[in-house]
Order: sequence, then C-alpha cells, then structure tokens
Amino acid sequence: MDTTPEPRLHATYFDGISARARPVTLQLDGAVLQIAGEGIHRTLAIADVQWPERTRHGMRVAHLKGGGSVQCADASAWDNWCRNHGLRDSLVVTAQQSWRWVLGSVVALLVIAVAVQQWGLPVAARAVVAVMPLSVDVALGEASLALIDEHLMRPSKLPASEQARLRAALTQAAGAAPAGTVPAWQLVFRQSRIGPNAFALPGGTLVMTDELVALVGRDEKVITAVLAHELGHVRHRHGVRLLVQATVLSGLAAVVLGDFSTVLAGVPVLLGQASYSREAEREADAEAVRILKAAAISPDVMVTLFDKLEEEMNKEEMKKAGQDPTGNKGQSERGSRAPVQDSWLGIAFASHPADADRVRYFREAAAGR
Repeated sequence: MDTTPEPRLHATYFDGISARARPVTLQLDGAVLQIAGEGIHRTLAIADVQWPERTRHGMRVAHLKGGGSVQCADASAWDNWCRNHGLRDSLVVTAQQSWRWVLGSVVALLVIAVAVQQWGLPVAARAVVAVMPLSVDVALGEASLALIDEHLMRPSKLPASEQARLRAALTQAAGAAPAGTVPAWQLVFRQSRIGPNAFALPGGTLVMTDELVALVGRDEKVITAVLAHELGHVRHRHGVRLLVQATVLSGLAAVVLGDFSTVLAGVPVLLGQASYSREAEREADAEAVRILKAAAISPDVMVTLFDKLEEEMNKEEMKKAGQDPTGNKGQSERGSRAPVQDSWLGIAFASHPADADRVRYFREAAAGR
C-alpha cells in the first residue's frame, strides 16, 4: 500500500481584493508553501501562513501574510494533507478535540473559581482595605444606616434611660481595654423587621434591636458581650472587606452576564443581612473575649445569648410546624445540634462558625483555656 503523502491539495484562492474565487493547488516544499493556479503563483514561508485550527465541521481557511487566503471545503483532505507534511495541531487544538481534556479543563476551572472565592478574594480584600482611609468606612456606614432604616428598621421604643444604661455599660467595658485597642463607636437602637439582631456598620456604628434587648432580659452583661463582638468586626473592618468581596463578585458576574445595573444597588443592605466568614467571626469573638476579660466580665455570658437564641429558634420552628411552643426550653447541650442557617438572625448570629464551636470557644475562654 502506497503511503506517500499526497504532494498537492486542491483549494480555492482569494486575493483579498476581489471576491473572485480561483482554483489552485497547494504544495509544501520543506518550510515553503507554494500556491499555483491560472495566473497565480505565490510562495510563502510556512511561518507567514495563519493556519486554521482543526474542527469537527466546516471548511478550512488559511490566511496569508500580505493579504489573501486559501480555502478548502474538504476538511478531511486538508487535515490529512497537513498531517502528512508534518503540520501538527497545537496543544490547544488537541485539547479541544478530546473529551478528557475538556472535562479536565472544566474541573480545573471550577477548582480555580472555588479557590479564588475562598482564598483569593479574602486576601485581595484585605489588601484593598489596608490602603483605604477610615473616612471611607464612615461614609459607607452612614449611607448603609440610612438605607437599612428605610428597608429593615423602625425607630426604637426602648426608653431613653434604658438606652443610656446600655451605652454606659459598653463604655465602661471598652474603657477597661488597653488604650487604642477599641475603635471609635456609636450605639443606636432600632425596632427590627427581621427579628432579634445586632450588627456593626463600617465606621463604628453598632445597631442593637429592641427585640434582642428583650430576648436577653435586658441583661447588660450579655448585651455588652454582643456589642464587644461587633466592635471586633469594626476593628478588623470586616464590613468593608465584605463589601469589597461582594463588589468584586458582582463585577465578575456582570462581566459574564453583561449587566452592570445592579452591581452596587444592594450593597448597603448587604451589610445588614449577610454573614461574615468563619475567619471574621473568630476574629470578632476573640475581640469580644479580650474586651470582656479586661472589664472583668466572664466570656461565658455569651453562652446565655446562644441559649436564648436557640430557645427562640425552637419556638419559631414549632410555630411553623403548627405546634404549641409553650414550655419549650431548648437543649442544654449543643454539641450535636444543627447550626442555625437561613434564619431571621443577622450577621452576629449567622452559622459561621457553627453555634457549637462558638459556645465551646467562649466556655473555654471563661475557664482560662
């Protein structure tokens, strides 16, 4: 059987000036392509030809340096002719033709996307926030509070004397910490449309809801512990970091989907509803322990908060199930309970990390471990 490569290939030539198609033959002589036809004779180095990528369907079109192109409707004949003369597919083309390569590329892309979201974005957000002036935090906090008041909150009905008492308790606890370790803050009270909650806005505004004050029986030590946790978010600028990450993700989505209209529209409300990362919650918990210990308050008071929250969650679940919540006490051991997820609880009480881990942390801190 004769396996000698076919020396010539029939193709169609366009000079790049007119639309006239001319039949030609192509011949490869070493590193030179020769194009011959009636009134046509062109010689080009292989490097001066933009060779087409091999695809499963469609004609082959090679573009020539200096203008013009050659086309071959018989894709199989073109591919065989190129292969027989040593013109190999690039790695990219080879990968495109292999389902294994395609599957591997998809998996690799997913891994990269997850890695960027889990590690790349937080690192980038830290770097961006580090060079941002604190005045940005203040401006964001003011804008966010105005929008949150419009959509999520109502004016507080807590007596002014009670508000002053709780502010004084936090002032005393924060004042016991070493100078310069507690950021500037202001505490505001609101009635909530999303249930018991407390959260920190960029710039140091701490929002405490009447419902949370009532939930913990107006216990100033528990409330101080909650607010100390929120001061940790302010000190580490978690709100701004969350904003940077959300903006980058929204921007990437807009690039993919082609819609920039909603990239920044809901960002301020995000600061009042979204969950911080596990790392951010741990950092804020550590700040809460530091402030509480400086004020001679046992970190174990945070466990009281978790007890109350669990009790309230159990009541909510029983109401949804049509059961009578009267007398429901909640579990005393939380080591095996499910984390709170997708609830009306806000930033401070999201499931990052899970309640059992946080309870254990505060109990160990109270025990001096």
